[in-house]
Amino acid sequence: MPTDRIFVHVKTADPISEAGIVAALKSRAEVWIVDEHALSRETVVLIVSHEMDEEALRLLRSVRGKGVQQAVVVVSELDDAGLMVAVEAGVAGLVRRREATADRLVQVISSVHHGAGVVPPDLLGRLLKQVSTVQSQVLSPRGLRFNGLTDREGEVLKLVACGMDTREIAQQLSYSERTVKNVLHDVTNRFHLRNRSHAVAYAIREGLI
Repeated sequence: MPTDRIFVHVKTADPISEAGIVAALKSRAEVWIVDEHALSRETVVLIVSHEMDEEALRLLRSVRGKGVQQAVVVVSELDDAGLMVAVEAGVAGLVRRREATADRLVQVISSVHHGAGVVPPDLLGRLLKQVSTVQSQVLSPRGLRFNGLTDREGEVLKLVACGMDTREIAQQLSYSERTVKNVLHDVTNRFHLRNRSHAVAYAIREGLI
């Protein structure tokens, strides 16, 4: 099997749609269609559904449990609610069905495979507005951010990254040393990290700080 191609698995509740998508992609040199038994973390799953609804989520869950991390969803209808459902479900690429040519699908699959997110341009502004609303009205009043850290946790990790010890961090932030220790304990437990160094490395790698 060629190693320079992107492994793609097509998942849909409609066999006719699946056959059509597979036929369109099979001739493309950039991708290699794989069966469900060959799924891995490197596979990009392409889900086809009428809209971003419970059926699409069911199809997504069925492959998530097999290690798949990257998903592109092709939908006939996509409104603001469906857009947020897709984002919350970790979908990296969204394509409207009427725009799903072989060229467009390969372009989106390649972008997602290389770590980019793809949203129809006309919906991007609406997505950013919704994210801003959630941050300002839901997360911020609770001291939370989208990255999973509270403001306090972010401050502590930044100072740990600067080489400060518990006492120095406590003095810098006017916290007790126990508070600093509790913050670090919560972060390492939540993200399954081994120690402070691992926590800092993880936070930097994931763009949390």
